[in-house]
Amino acid sequence: MTHLITCKNLSVGHERNKVAGPFSLEINSGDYLCVIGENGSGKSTFMKTILGLITPIEGSIEHDDSFNAKEIGYLAQQTQVQKDFPSSVEEVVLSGFVGHLGHRWFYNKKEKELAKEYMAKTGVDKLAKHCYRDLSGGQQQRTLLARALCAADKMILLDEPAAGLDPEAMQYMYDLIAKLNKEGMTIVMITHDVPAVVQYANRIVRFVDGTVKEVSTDEYRKVVEKC
Repeated sequence: MTHLITCKNLSVGHERNKVAGPFSLEINSGDYLCVIGENGSGKSTFMKTILGLITPIEGSIEHDDSFNAKEIGYLAQQTQVQKDFPSSVEEVVLSGFVGHLGHRWFYNKKEKELAKEYMAKTGVDKLAKHCYRDLSGGQQQRTLLARALCAADKMILLDEPAAGLDPEAMQYMYDLIAKLNKEGMTIVMITHDVPAVVQYANRIVRFVDGTVKEVSTDEYRKVVEKC
């Protein structure tokens, strides 16, 4: 089992104000890791710290030698401005390769072919020329998942990927994510969706009152029943 990411005595927060930690955690190749906890408990901050968008308050994040941290796909929660983005679906998906461009101004043939492959995989290939802001919520999320795949090599971080979706679109999204995981993609997903956690996660990490603890599915059920 390969530890893609190892967090050692990690504390996360904003501007030196600690929100959660210290804690130690390993994210393994092939994991479907669900991150749970109340709003404001540090879940999204943890994800952004993994991505290098936020500096750890203390501790360290180490990556396996075979794993490039710049090749982590990320599907964040959308703002209203992002939902109204005027580009085409194809342009949004291709933007997942921005981190690979280096000094190039244009996407190459391989990147364009991969973008088409990922649009087909997420079921938005027939919408490639449509304006992103005209899509339904489910279609937008699948477009962003395709974009995340363009950036991803072995891991995707998902922050509430099914939030605000109708039941059919939500199930479609979860089925897509589960399929990606079965194909070998490591999934780290923040969610408040109890059935999804119980059905899909092979590991559960709970953020609560500044602490971070891995819990079993049975322990999670007991926590939910008490709420």
